[in-house]
Order: sequence, then structure tokens, then C-alpha cells
Amino acid sequence: MRSSQLFTKTSKSAPADEVAKNAQLLIRAGYVYKEMAGVYAYLPLGLRVLDKIKQIVREEMDAIGGQELIMTGLQRKEVWEKTGRWDDELVDVWFKSALKDGTEVGFGWSHEEPIVEMLKHHLESYKDLPINVYQFQTKLRNELRAKSGIMRGREFVMKDMYSCSLDAKQHEAFYQACIDAYKRVYDRLGIGEDTYVTFASGGAFTQFSHEFQTICDAGEDVIYLHRAKNIALNEEVLDDENLAKLGVKREELEAVKTAEVGNIFNFGTQKSEDMDFTFTNEQGERQFVHLGSYGIGITRVMGVIAEKFSDERGLVWPEAVAPFRVYLARLGMDDNVVAASDELCDKLRSMGIEVLYDDRDARPGEKFADADLLGIPHRVVVSAKTVEQGIFEYKKRTDSESSMLSLESLKSILTAKV
Repeated sequence: MRSSQLFTKTSKSAPADEVAKNAQLLIRAGYVYKEMAGVYAYLPLGLRVLDKIKQIVREEMDAIGGQELIMTGLQRKEVWEKTGRWDDELVDVWFKSALKDGTEVGFGWSHEEPIVEMLKHHLESYKDLPINVYQFQTKLRNELRAKSGIMRGREFVMKDMYSCSLDAKQHEAFYQACIDAYKRVYDRLGIGEDTYVTFASGGAFTQFSHEFQTICDAGEDVIYLHRAKNIALNEEVLDDENLAKLGVKREELEAVKTAEVGNIFNFGTQKSEDMDFTFTNEQGERQFVHLGSYGIGITRVMGVIAEKFSDERGLVWPEAVAPFRVYLARLGMDDNVVAASDELCDKLRSMGIEVLYDDRDARPGEKFADADLLGIPHRVVVSAKTVEQGIFEYKKRTDSESSMLSLESLKSILTAKV
């Protein structure tokens, strides 16, 4: 991609009503556009980051047997009434409307009930189980507060997966496999070291759940952490009974601010009983399916990464999710500089390296400031000076100084495995 063809522009300022650092930076860098509080459009660069995050999640879900699908965002009232979750007092984030014929519909805030209703038409025998399905779906939630940028939105992208198992033992094995897969996801995204599996309340989902909480100053949650035992508890479940079960004392716990980046729920057979979701076992008897639900907020994760990996100059994307690996800055419009820049761009792309080629007729300072703001991991500069010397100016986004490299040295750095 050439900067001259990119319709988005960087800005020195963010909207006055935007208080979240992640959104301020993403707006200034042209990754997102703020439509209204809690609602953002994802522009070409932002979409590339989201796609990178989604692909990492997709690979790990596929690795544990997930099958990808996509459900509709429109929800039928009667499906949700089976579990009581159409009730606004139980679920207070619904957006609801009515069709032209007066039929009430909801806009998907979650998909457990519709997924179960769909699976009832396909799963009949014990031979059909286990099965695990997932989707990347836009959710709509009527959040009271939406002041954390893309970390808490009224519209957001979520990966939600649902597991169907024969019994509690089979379900527990998959539940643990999913915990392990989530850990791999966060490791690959660069936040694994600061992300903890946290005991939590299930809220409108179930009695208990596990959350994946990432230490983040901008987070809206507080967890209580026992670093030595790698145990973390949500505030809602911090009581003497749970502490005793876990073998820790309250005074041993450290309170830290966090952002929730994932959650998993064990429904057992309760939701299957509510919705009459059964299969026929080997003895020919009807048996209720054991269900689980597993979510990762894709846009929220992007916001958390933006919060954690940024500095006074702008964003600092981890290699795995950066929209491009290299920011190639061409300084000057001389024929030899243009030719050398074009040639380098072509060589890098032929090696599978994603390049944002800044071919604009702009001042060096403007290009360097944009490179820092955009947060692309590697910056390469081609100028009359470098062309004359047969070298390239290189700087990693996290470094303070640049260095002069030969083409072979540059290739070695840029092709190194992340």
C-alpha cells in the first residue's frame, strides 16, 4: 500500500470528547473513526489490525476443533424467552425493535440461545458429539457507560464459541483445552505475560465463570492477584469461602487494575434443559447436552494493545498484529531516490514482507512523526544520501536511534521470525 493512495490522514489532535488514550491514538493515526460514544468505524489500517487479531484467534480455535460459522444479528424473542433472558431486568443491555408486522426482535448482544436453537436441528445422536462452533460477530449492547474507547463499545466485534459435549467429563476436557488455547492467543498477541485466568461471577450468563484479565491502567476492573500461585479473583467472588477453596489469604492478594479480554462459561445442562436440547445416548435414552460458551472481544483486545503498547510519540504495535511490518519512507522526489525506493519496496514485497510505502511529497519530519504515530514495527528510509552510499537508514519503532545498513543486513532483520 502506498501512503499517497491511502484516503485516511493522520492528525495532531483527537475529538475533544474522546478521553480514552487508545481511541485518541487510533483516531489520530487514522485507524478508526468515531461515529458516536461507544461506536467506531474501522478504517483500512484498523481493519488490517483486526484481521491479524482475528486470524490468530481463528488458528487457535481451529486447532481445538472449532468450526467457524456466522449467525444473524437479529434475534427472535421466543428463543430467548425459553431461558428468561429476554427479560430486561435479567439482561439490561438489549437493543430491541419491531418488524413491520409488529413482531418483536432483538439485536444480538450474545448468541447462546440462537446457537442452541440452530444446533438442535443438526445434533441428534451421541455419535454427533462433541461439536464446537464459533463465529466473529458484531454485537450490540446498550451499555450505560462507554468512556473507554474501543475497550468498551456499544457495538463491537467478538469471537464467540459454543461447545456441546456428551457429559461433564468431556465438557471439562474441552473447557481446559479452551483455557490453554486462550493462553496461546494472548501470548501470540503480545499480552500473555500480563494476562491472568480469573475466577469470576457469571452475571447474566451463569453462576460462575473464568475471565481473562490483562493488567492495564486504563482497565475498568480490579482483580486480586496472588502472583506466586498464579491465582486471580474478580472482586465479585472475593469472599472467605472462595479464598478457603483456593488456599489463599486475603492479605496475600494484590489489587491491580485490569481489562477483561476474554471470558468462558460452563452452563452444564441448565440451558439445554431450558431449551430441550437433547441427544440419544447409546442406550437409546434422551440426555441433555453439556454446554459451554467462550468469548474474546476482538475490538476490545485491539484497544488494550493500543493502551499498553504506546508512548509519547504514538502507537507501538507488536509484530503479530501490526498493519504492516515496514514503514518505507522515501525522502525526496529525485529520480534515483524514487527508483531506489520503488526497487526496495518490490524486493521486500517479493519476500512476503508487508510494506506501507510513504511515497508522498512531504517533509522528512512529517513522515517520521507519522511513522511513530502509526506504530509500525520497522522504519526504513531511502534518501539521496543513502542512495549515494548504497545503504539504507533503519530504525526499530522502540529504538531511539537509527542505524545505516546494507541491503543484506536489512533483509536479515526484516525476515527474522517473529
